[in-house]
Amino acid sequence: MFVDTHCHLDAAEFDGDRDAVAAAAAQAGVGLIVVPSVERANFGAVASVCRDHGGCLPAYGIHPMYVDRARDEDLDALRETVLREQPLAIGEIGLDRFVEARDDARQEFWFSSQLQIAREAGLPVLLHVRRAIDPVLKQLRLCKVAGGVAHAFNGSRQQADEFIKLGFKLGFGGAMTFPRANRIRELAATLPLDAIVLETDAPDIAPEWQVGRRNAPDQLPAIARALARLRGITVEALAAATTANAMAVLPRLARLH
Repeated sequence: MFVDTHCHLDAAEFDGDRDAVAAAAAQAGVGLIVVPSVERANFGAVASVCRDHGGCLPAYGIHPMYVDRARDEDLDALRETVLREQPLAIGEIGLDRFVEARDDARQEFWFSSQLQIAREAGLPVLLHVRRAIDPVLKQLRLCKVAGGVAHAFNGSRQQADEFIKLGFKLGFGGAMTFPRANRIRELAATLPLDAIVLETDAPDIAPEWQVGRRNAPDQLPAIARALARLRGITVEALAAATTANAMAVLPRLARLH
């Protein structure tokens, strides 16, 4: 069995065929799918997708690229949703230093506030760390949480080791499948196997063979085969290890296992 630790199955790109997408993923051996929110406005959509599709579990949080339209009361809504829905994590939260039009201070406020909610709830977090790994690590040291996943990790080995020390797993997906992605492929090949989880980030971050097309969770086994080749192990061994890793860092996944 495979676990997709990051898939936006609620996204509008799936509105026309969501049931078929979920069925194809299950048929491909993707037994569990983590569906994170990006803002308060889609908390309900995430909850609905996870109720309607077996094997899906929600995470709730406000993505750094959506904080410009977030309101203070959204933090109260997040707390209430966490109590009511019992998600497996707080996410997708973090920092983004890639987009040029941004408010870094506002991102920091929303990230630190949501880390506090995660700590209060005893939940792990799903992290967005695009070009912001060191600032994210700084916040994690200030507010210790119950580990989680650094989604779409593409940092240095030293940064990877810092996340691991803090109880995090590192998410690898489609970006690793491109032959010229030397740094991320080197990390995927050499990091401790118990530090790695799989993800698609569907409908985004399509693997090399899906460029220009919508990504979907049924692509996870092929992504896993690419990683297994890099590591020189069987895909069965990789599936077993990454599933165990996901269960360890996101314990509520065991509800559906």
